[in-house]
Amino acid sequence: MKILISSRGGYCYGVQRALDIAHDAASDSQGPIHTLGPIIHNPGVVNRLAEAGVSPVDKPSQVESGTLILRTHGVTPQVIAEAKERGIRIVDATCPYVKVAQEKASSLQQQGYLPIILGEHEHPEVVALVANAGERAAVVENAEELKIGTVKGKKVGVVVQTTQASGNLAALAARLAPACRELLIHNTMCNATQKCQDEALKLARKADAVIVIGGRNSANTTRLAQLCAEVQPRTHHIEDVEELQPEWFAGAGTVAITAGASTPPEQMDAAARWLEDNSP
Repeated sequence: MKILISSRGGYCYGVQRALDIAHDAASDSQGPIHTLGPIIHNPGVVNRLAEAGVSPVDKPSQVESGTLILRTHGVTPQVIAEAKERGIRIVDATCPYVKVAQEKASSLQQQGYLPIILGEHEHPEVVALVANAGERAAVVENAEELKIGTVKGKKVGVVVQTTQASGNLAALAARLAPACRELLIHNTMCNATQKCQDEALKLARKADAVIVIGGRNSANTTRLAQLCAEVQPRTHHIEDVEELQPEWFAGAGTVAITAGASTPPEQMDAAARWLEDNSP
């Protein structure tokens, strides 16, 4: 069996930076340390951080003292204000690319644009983008969800959840352009996400089966699995190597392995070893 491992899969810059920040905070702090929500969308990594003394909470009111680390996805300005009012030490691990998206969302509101956010309605990153974009902001998950009547003849600005696929943005732009009086698009997609998706698709076209590793609560991993499945239906999204089943790879001469941005790269190597040990 030939095994193809993505060179782009695994931790992105923003995730690695956030984990480094969390570990540094754990080493330096004398009091309790919490993250506001899971710092990244990978249950295994979050559990290991909890074992090291860095545990997630849902809101600042659950923290009496110590340090609160802001997750990679960012939080709303209101949440930051609440944490400061409580006298909690704040450590910001928001991904720099997400920060840029938040700034662009805020600028759209200030410049009088109707903000449209392309992203998943309940995703923490999108919730924070909406808070920065103001009350007029609307969220759409795809071009079909857009109600043309709400933008017709208006001055419209777009920001994008950083882990979106480029095809989704292209489709939204094509739908908006004929209807708007003025259209400003900030392509705030992370280039690491795009490079990972591009390479995964390239490998999927060469493979008889694909393994995508990452949390099921991870937007970028789920999207990666969906894109690979469109090219190679024998695509399997797993969180851990223990989920792999030999029958998934029956008759497969080539298997591709990739991983989401919140996945430790060594999990791809572990999947490769499993294939070597379990292939016919």
